[in-house]
Amino acid sequence: MSKDGKTPMLDDLEKGAWPSFVKEIKKAAVKSNTAKDLLNILERSYRDKVTHWKHGGIVGVLGYGGGVIGRYCDLPEEYPGVAHFHTVRINQPAGNYYTSNALRELMDIWDKYGSGLTNMHGSTGDLVLLGTQTDKLEAIFAETTAKGWDLGGSGSCLRTPSCCVGNSRCEFSNIDSMEICDTLTHKFQDELHRPAFPYKFKIKVSGCANDCTAAIARADMSIIGTWRDDIRIDQAEVKNCAKDMDIKTEVCDMCPTHCMSWDGSTLKINNKDCTRCMHCINRMPKALRPGKEKGATIMLGGKAPIVTGALMSWVIVPFMKLEKPFDNIEDLIRKLWEWWDEHGKNRERIGELVDRMGMRSMLESTGLPPVPQMVKAPRSNPYVFWSPEDVK
Repeated sequence: MSKDGKTPMLDDLEKGAWPSFVKEIKKAAVKSNTAKDLLNILERSYRDKVTHWKHGGIVGVLGYGGGVIGRYCDLPEEYPGVAHFHTVRINQPAGNYYTSNALRELMDIWDKYGSGLTNMHGSTGDLVLLGTQTDKLEAIFAETTAKGWDLGGSGSCLRTPSCCVGNSRCEFSNIDSMEICDTLTHKFQDELHRPAFPYKFKIKVSGCANDCTAAIARADMSIIGTWRDDIRIDQAEVKNCAKDMDIKTEVCDMCPTHCMSWDGSTLKINNKDCTRCMHCINRMPKALRPGKEKGATIMLGGKAPIVTGALMSWVIVPFMKLEKPFDNIEDLIRKLWEWWDEHGKNRERIGELVDRMGMRSMLESTGLPPVPQMVKAPRSNPYVFWSPEDVK
């Protein structure tokens, strides 16, 4: 923003068909100098074609090493309102269920100590409070925790677990994703708030392969609800679907393993080849249902491109029964952390470590049996090497 307070570039962003973040910042700027200077420096960044932010690492609060992300601008004298612009992560409730009273009490605290700007929600999952000063952090922490909230994870720690709405609203959910997420969040409080890992570790839980949390692409540990027995078929409903759609073209031909066939009167599924992708069930929800033996597929290694590029999660456990108190998944996670802690480099995600050291090292450490789903590509090296202990 120039000295006369004009923001022509930001104003231009308000002209599109979609809601504008600029409009929201301007609304907050009416009563917040922090939001006002945010507009100023953002206009300046667009004009200079260079960012005026610098990353400040993690800012701790009493007893917690993570939860607040340091943000500072490089022009503090010109824009004192954003000399500090720290981001506070608040651990969201499972499934993002809030009461209006809970949100009001949190926003009252934020209006008192921060910019009034929020992100609902961050890519990790947290409710994100954008923009406050260092000397306000302890007060924010004290007042939010007094109301029953907790800080989320930041830094080289377990990031705040997140999940879909699961059984609470979704007919497709195969696991209680909210209960799993809540339980793991409480079990791993030390790992959440006291960074001790080589780098960040994200756990996301989706009730089915539709993966509404995008866990497979973003989470180091993806817990995806599935089933082990056969898809349930109502042939009468299949025939009703056939009145309005071309089942062969829209369902059978779109099956990734081509395990389905339709002869005009009967739908058949070779369940041994089914990967439980949910496509057929999504297209014909009244005719097809998940099987009754439900559990989860456990996947490892998803991440965005930071060090060695983007990775999608790959399967390490095709099917695991998940029932309270979920000790089996907790035990697996702790074994993975132990292996990662021993071999991981600084800022190396666990998927990158598997990529570097190979699946075999991880399997030997965790005791997981190898399964075909772990194979990324056929082996190109014609030589096979054996450890002495492998030879009987």
